[in-house]
Amino acid sequence: MAISLAEACVSSTFSGVSFFGGEILAIDTNLVTKFSASVNEAFRMSQPSVELKDATFCNVTVTYTHPGQNDDIKVETWLPVDNWNGRLQATGGGGWSAGRFFLSYEAMKGAIADGYATVTTDAGLGWESVPKDWALLSPGNLNIFNIQNLGTVSLGDQSLIGKAAVKAFYGKGPEYSYFSGCSQGGRQAMSVAQRYPDAYDGIFAGAPAIEWPQLFGAANWPQQYMEMTGQFPYGCELDAIEDAAIAACDGLDGLVDGIITELDACLETFDPFKEVGKKIDCAEAKGKIKITKAAAAVTNATWHGWRTVDGREKYYGMTPGTDLTGHQNNMLPVAVAVAMTNCTVGTCRGQKIDALSMNAWWTHFIARDPEFDTTSFTHAEFDELLRISIEMYKGFLSANDPDLTGFRNAGGKLISAHGLWDGIIPSKATEAYYNAVAAELPDVDSFYRHYQIPGLGHCWGRQSGSPTSAFEQLRAWVENGTAPEHMPIKVMDKEGALTQERILCPFPQKAAFDKKCGDSGAEKCWSCVGKAKGGSKKTLHDEI
Repeated sequence: MAISLAEACVSSTFSGVSFFGGEILAIDTNLVTKFSASVNEAFRMSQPSVELKDATFCNVTVTYTHPGQNDDIKVETWLPVDNWNGRLQATGGGGWSAGRFFLSYEAMKGAIADGYATVTTDAGLGWESVPKDWALLSPGNLNIFNIQNLGTVSLGDQSLIGKAAVKAFYGKGPEYSYFSGCSQGGRQAMSVAQRYPDAYDGIFAGAPAIEWPQLFGAANWPQQYMEMTGQFPYGCELDAIEDAAIAACDGLDGLVDGIITELDACLETFDPFKEVGKKIDCAEAKGKIKITKAAAAVTNATWHGWRTVDGREKYYGMTPGTDLTGHQNNMLPVAVAVAMTNCTVGTCRGQKIDALSMNAWWTHFIARDPEFDTTSFTHAEFDELLRISIEMYKGFLSANDPDLTGFRNAGGKLISAHGLWDGIIPSKATEAYYNAVAAELPDVDSFYRHYQIPGLGHCWGRQSGSPTSAFEQLRAWVENGTAPEHMPIKVMDKEGALTQERILCPFPQKAAFDKKCGDSGAEKCWSCVGKAKGGSKKTLHDEI
């Protein structure tokens, strides 16, 4: 008599799970019953909010090692008992976590609600990982295997183990397999497409951190600029300049809706130095003050990104409208601001917000010394340290190889999306990557589409909603060849009230409003204009 799936949720069912180069140390199973959860779309990005009610699934955790490396990695797979749709959805991590943390688990709950088997990995870094726990074997000595596992190796293992667990449980492998993630998860998504091209049929990469060595170093550029120039403005000054930029550039796209769409034109036409001397209300200063030249200089440096001591452009800046002080990121679970100052002691000084352990890049990865002082670099020292780190780590942690020939030839489909008001990962980096792929492979639109989202912060937040139809469009592209065109998107005011329903268009096309239609809040009044594809790969920042 055949046993039920619930009865099959025992370790012996998965005893045949194995893969080349890995040694299984333990297989733990747990039958989860009557599991319910509310999953917010903010934690999924590419999929809508969903209610999970009374679910039953088999939780299988495989612990393994790569013999000789002394690592200990866990891959966790959830297998629906009642409503499996025949597909696997792998989830990515966030921050320094490869997976198995709260955002991964929220995404997995959503996947289970939609009928998917779902899988995540911790890359051997443990729960809620931060670099101080795993980056160094000892001061001066990197744990190269941990870094390699985070960057690449665990991603291939995750696919192999997840698929093997599915086959062992259901008696057949997944009909289709997908990967979805944002930020660190977006970097993982791109890395999978580049390094394991046949691992997944469809991949969604949100706000991908594709150039970690540049990103984590250059994220300190605004603070470095303030320190080396001695300019420390009040946060209210930067907020006022941001508001002025939005007011000045909002209408460049022909529609006044509180969102900057034409960002390049805004950089060309809006001069933050023209705001100097204007009076503003400032709670930090307990009254009215005038915007200073220092505020304009810091804003300008942040928008234009890291420049070397001899003026060469080396990494992208944040775009006009991006929250530089952390005052607008009220949806993020942690405060993140690249140009924050502390003015509570009478004079302002730079304040590094290390909620995402960005400072650890300098201490644990560059200096390899937890006690390293990150506050006193000269400009030349800053440039040189970043040059060294880019050379050291791009093979481990970067995911910006534009040659996706293997992924294309395997039949894979890729969708990326990036908020244009992302205050953590510059959206220009993903734009440049798409352009590089287009230059490398002229048929890029046959397998890869990129969407820019005006008014969206990092993965969620600010005035734009997330592209919650993206995953279903990816699935339709994979499974029946229906290539995605425009995507619906919701736009809110600063108070969070819905003001528009419009569309996103595949880059480099743009959404255009038909004034004859009359209702800017209606999706039907928007269409995609511009050429279908294009770009140059010369803007990728591989070297200093």
